[in-house]
Amino acid sequence: MYAIVEINGQQFKAEEGKRLFVNHIPTAEEGQAVEFEKVLLVDNEGTITVGTPAVEGAKVVCEVVKPLVKGDKVLVFHKKRRKGHRKLNGYRHQYTELTIKQVIA
Repeated sequence: MYAIVEINGQQFKAEEGKRLFVNHIPTAEEGQAVEFEKVLLVDNEGTITVGTPAVEGAKVVCEVVKPLVKGDKVLVFHKKRRKGHRKLNGYRHQYTELTIKQVIA
C-alpha cells in the first residue's frame, strides 16, 4: 500500500517505513508525530483511488527523525569576461527528515 501525498507544495510517494527528506518544517520537533491529510492518490493492493483533489478520510502519519538537515552545498559562480568581475555564492538547502509510520486510507 502506498499513497501520493503533498507536503509543503511537493508531492511524495509514501510507503510505511520509508524515509523522506522534505522542505524544512519550522515547527517540527524531534520525535513529534505529524499528519498530512492532502493525499492525492491511494493504491491499496492494486485498487487505486484518485482524489478530486484529495482523497477523503485518507492521511499519512509521520514521525520527525531530524527537524533540520542541511543538504549539499551548491556553488553559484558569476563571471563577466574581460571586466574583472567575479562573484562566488554558496547555498545549502534545509530539509526535515521524516519516517512514515502509517498510511490510513
